[in-house]
Amino acid sequence: MFRFSMSLRRSRAAVFGMACLPLLDGACAHAQGKLDARYVATLAGIPLGKGAWVIDITDNEYVAAASGMTTGLVRVFTGGQGSGAARGAIVSGNFVPASYSVSTTTGKKTEDIRIALNGGNVKEFSITPETPPSPKAVPVLESHRRNVIDPMTASFARAAGKDDPLIPESCKRHLAIFDGRIRYDLDFAYKRMDKVKAEKGYVGPALVCSVYFSPVAGHVPDRPAVKYMTELRDMEVWLVPVAGTRVLVPFRFSVPTPLGLGVLEATQFLATPLPSRANIKTQ
Repeated sequence: MFRFSMSLRRSRAAVFGMACLPLLDGACAHAQGKLDARYVATLAGIPLGKGAWVIDITDNEYVAAASGMTTGLVRVFTGGQGSGAARGAIVSGNFVPASYSVSTTTGKKTEDIRIALNGGNVKEFSITPETPPSPKAVPVLESHRRNVIDPMTASFARAAGKDDPLIPESCKRHLAIFDGRIRYDLDFAYKRMDKVKAEKGYVGPALVCSVYFSPVAGHVPDRPAVKYMTELRDMEVWLVPVAGTRVLVPFRFSVPTPLGLGVLEATQFLATPLPSRANIKTQ
């Protein structure tokens, strides 16, 4: 979602990227669920794009896939589409990513990013076609690719404990993220409780968290967009639970931009609880 605010021509990334949201530690809930969601992206109320997000969560692993495309007038000027996927394990209640990939197409240009991780460390990554970083960019060192998570896995949040996951403490977290080019941190703080209603699916409370962006490496410090995002204090993510699990995912993300408020919001949010494998074996 960070890319959503960087420029209008990158708006397509917001639809399927889900790039910057919370991950929580907590005890394994031994539950399973599936989410089938649809999102729309707008800027100052003008439609930019739409996308789909499907997540499968089992007792010990997760798989997620997303796709999206620009729509409306934006498609006339900068038509684009893309898809992404992530998978990994759930160990002691924590998401441990194994792979992440994203492919975006604008006009006749297609770019593929792939990252392989092991134990929180990037083992391999590639960008095709390969493009050299700007000479003004802060170099990404090997140390910057350790103890990180990928953007899509970062969109999941697992709440600790067994009580209501929608509590202020669920907002208090720090994330280290590597997206193939940029290494950045996100910090979250509780802001308020609110209510959401999808056109199809979830209706109920949402946990609203403030989001703060801090670039670490791979960025050009003097770029206006980077400075703007670093100084921004009004980004919000609205989290809701996936039925059958203690996982929270974004229902809505908003970020002020010089062109107006950018919003990514679910129109469909169908979460289905599934019996755990352990329960199936005992039946």
